[in-house]
Amino acid sequence: MKPLLKNDINTFLKRFGNFVDAELHSIEIVSPTALRVTLNMQDSARAFDWVTLVLEFSGVSDAKVPENSKLPHIDMSDGITLLFVENTFTFALGVYNAPLAVANSICYIKAASLKYEEISF
Repeated sequence: MKPLLKNDINTFLKRFGNFVDAELHSIEIVSPTALRVTLNMQDSARAFDWVTLVLEFSGVSDAKVPENSKLPHIDMSDGITLLFVENTFTFALGVYNAPLAVANSICYIKAASLKYEEISF
């Protein structure tokens, strides 16, 4: 797993097209303060081939996570929001401009650190 640095967030989002029309595969609770999110999406760095990406959130301070059985029915046409504010990564499904607004999302995670791993689709 590679750490995602706050300065690399915009490049990361651009590479994966802001996760627009991605497939949310699973959300795994690793521990009370760690979550793993697995998504499938197109990667502009690989000629838009599909890849699987695992996001691992550590030091989770707040989260709202739907059951895995509901994930295939979630509309990902708006992509995701990924922010770094006040030493906290904020991930949410949908488009939000402020960390407080993500509470309106059907799924959000606030964590101290974020790592990712690319896997062949």
